Amino acid sequence: MPSSIFTLFLSTIVLALGLSACQQTNTNAASSDTDSWSCQTEDTPFIYSVCRVDATALASERYSLQLFWQSSDNNEPLLTFDALLATLPNNETLNFAMNAGMYNAHYAPIGYTVIEGKELKSLNTKEGGGNFHLLPNGVMWWDKAGNVQITESNALNEQLNNGDVQPWYATQSGPMLVINDEIHPQFNSDSSSIKLRNGAGVCRDGSIQLVNSDEPVTFYQFAELFKNELGCSNALFLDGGIASALYAPSIDKQDKKEMGVMIGLVENKQ
Repeated sequence: MPSSIFTLFLSTIVLALGLSACQQTNTNAASSDTDSWSCQTEDTPFIYSVCRVDATALASERYSLQLFWQSSDNNEPLLTFDALLATLPNNETLNFAMNAGMYNAHYAPIGYTVIEGKELKSLNTKEGGGNFHLLPNGVMWWDKAGNVQITESNALNEQLNNGDVQPWYATQSGPMLVINDEIHPQFNSDSSSIKLRNGAGVCRDGSIQLVNSDEPVTFYQFAELFKNELGCSNALFLDGGIASALYAPSIDKQDKKEMGVMIGLVENKQ
C-alpha cells in the first residue's frame, strides 16, 4: 500500500474514533439532564402535560423548587410567567413552572403559604364551600434541604404545632387527589363534572410530578392518573379551569394567564 494512502487510512480511523468519543460524551450529558427533570405531553388516558423532577436533584445546588408570588420592588403580585422570568438573575433558568394554588380577587393565596421560611398566609383548616374545602385538602411543602411532601392539612397542623416540621416553602389547596395511595373518598367515578385541572404529586419512584390536563377531566380521572399511571402516593389538586397554567418551553408551552402564587424549577447555571 502506498504511504500516502496508508496515512490517509490512519487519519480516517483516528477521526472516526474521535467523533465516536464526542458523540458518547454528548449522549451521557443529555441522559444526565433527563434523569434530573423532564417535561412531556401524553395522550393516554387523556391528553395532559407533565413535568417531573427527581427528588435527589433538589438536594444539589444546581436545582431548586421555589414558590413565587410578589415582586421584590413593590410587593405587587407577579401575575404572569413573563413577569417571573424578568425577575430571575442572569445565572438562573426557569425550566418549568405552574400556578401553585387558589387565590382571591386580588391574586392573594387563600391557603397556607410560606416562601423562603416566611409565613405569608396561615394554615386554613376551616370548613366551607368550593373545591378548596372539599375535605380533606392538603399542603405541598418542602424544607430547606428540598425534601418535598404533600400532607393533609390537619395532619400538617399538628406537626406545625408540635414543632416537628419547618417548611421553607408551602402552598395549600384542595382537595387532595390521592391520600396514602387512596383516591379522595368523595370523588365519584361516574361524575360528569369535567374541567381543565392541574395538580402535583409526590411519587413512589422518588419524583415530584406536576400535571396540567390539556382536556377537561373529572376529579376521579385526574386522581386516577396520579395514583395508577404516575405512581404517586399523595397528590394535591392545585386549581383548574381558567386558572390552570403551565410554562414548559421544552415542550412549547407558555400560558399567558394571570395567577397568584407560582411554583417553578430553577436551575443555577454557575
